[in-house]
Amino acid sequence: MATILIVDDSQADLQFMGSILNKTPHTVRMLTDPHAVCTSVSTERPDLILLDVVMPEMNGYEVLRSLKRQAGAQSIKVIFVSSKGGDTDIKWGLRQGAIDYLQKPYTADQVLGLLTKHLPS
Repeated sequence: MATILIVDDSQADLQFMGSILNKTPHTVRMLTDPHAVCTSVSTERPDLILLDVVMPEMNGYEVLRSLKRQAGAQSIKVIFVSSKGGDTDIKWGLRQGAIDYLQKPYTADQVLGLLTKHLPS
């Protein structure tokens, strides 16, 4: 099964996403600090990162750009999760290298659908 890293500065959003993913057979890790992502990725090697866009000090786009420069992290799949859901936001997120974009608020079915779509069975 896959290892999934959730990165969001909101405890409520982390708990909600965690409650969905903890019902799957995947290993789930959570971070609130975007600065800790690169370190976590180098030790944990997640298969998928669910990454919030709007965070203090370092936004999700900046985190993804840092990951793309990190040795061994370029192949990690990243899905942006954000309340910013305009066409421009989604296109920009995908241009940064994300494989998909999930707009808040989301449902458990939407999250599970993305896992089915992007993780090997």
